[in-house]
Amino acid sequence: MPTQRYLTLDVFRGATVALMILVNNPGSWSHLYPPLAHAPWHGVTITDLVFPFFLFAVGNAMAFALPVQGAGGTASFLAKIGKRALWIFGLGLFLNISPFVYWTAGGDLAWRGLENLRLLGVLQRIAISYAFAALLVHALPRRAIPPMALLLLLIYWALCVSFGHPSDPYSLEGFFGTALDLEILGSSHLYRGEGVAFDPEGLVSTLPCISQVMLGYLVGQYLRSTPPSMAVIRQLFMWGCGLVLAGWLWSFAMPLNKKLWTSSYVLFTTGWAVLLIVALVYLLELRNLKTVWRRVFVVFGSNALFIFCLSGFLPRVVSLLRWPESADSSGVVKYTNALRWLHDVGIAPWFADPRLSSLLFAVLMVSFYWLIAEQLHRRSIFIKV
Repeated sequence: MPTQRYLTLDVFRGATVALMILVNNPGSWSHLYPPLAHAPWHGVTITDLVFPFFLFAVGNAMAFALPVQGAGGTASFLAKIGKRALWIFGLGLFLNISPFVYWTAGGDLAWRGLENLRLLGVLQRIAISYAFAALLVHALPRRAIPPMALLLLLIYWALCVSFGHPSDPYSLEGFFGTALDLEILGSSHLYRGEGVAFDPEGLVSTLPCISQVMLGYLVGQYLRSTPPSMAVIRQLFMWGCGLVLAGWLWSFAMPLNKKLWTSSYVLFTTGWAVLLIVALVYLLELRNLKTVWRRVFVVFGSNALFIFCLSGFLPRVVSLLRWPESADSSGVVKYTNALRWLHDVGIAPWFADPRLSSLLFAVLMVSFYWLIAEQLHRRSIFIKV
């Protein structure tokens, strides 16, 4: 049977990148609509769907790429997978240390050192999950992939219960994986957004992410081998509903939690990804409503990793180009930069609700990066990693 190429998967990937940029670039982190903020701990918001959707999209793409990568034999396959994973991991480290200098309290520029470099992050998690998922998919017969994906989720659940704090293994203090991250990576190389050394992209919590990529692969493989039809929609709808229900039921024993990437969270978010795929297959493949979707979202998906990296790098560079804004009674100077000035002076004064101005700024950022992505796409420039 000839390989099918669904526009749906390109649109899904591009929409995920666009939403990533939207939630990562508000005008003010203090003024967010609740769906555009992460759940404080347990729970899921729209924002908490973004990263798992991207991992799911990585799996979708693997369904098309792995047959080509594996055609040259095992040695060639391992070299290609390893090279790509190292590149993505390296890009993550590059973003973590960028923009390489910072302003000191005394007003001087100083070089960022490696002694406090965070070693993990979003791209690092993608690299590790992609590499292990690719290896498993390549080594296992197709019928063994779903059981293996479930087995990884069950193993992670068992580890959390067995080695976590008995009173609450899914709390910040009770999660067992932090001790391993501290032992292997060291406190100075972990994220501190929770006020303590705790990395939401930690080593152990990457285990269920491998399952998420594998599930994305299975859906991609199904679409790759099956022409679009109402039968495809019905099949995917049942899968999506089943996964959402399974994740919700599992959450009574293992709560939905992005920062711990719980097994229930994997099934729940994967289910919603599949249901979004269902809607897109109907609109794009069966109803043929392609023009606007292709123009808006496919351009993001064609250079997904590059645009994501650029959206993380540019704001950090711009933040270095600052100027004095005001000073308090003790003489402490408050600085601003071009992006902050654009929001605080150019957008915020026009709206009574600061959440709206913050959202409009984020939409403006998405539009800016879309212009870059669109120009690359128009010139057939595809920056692959």
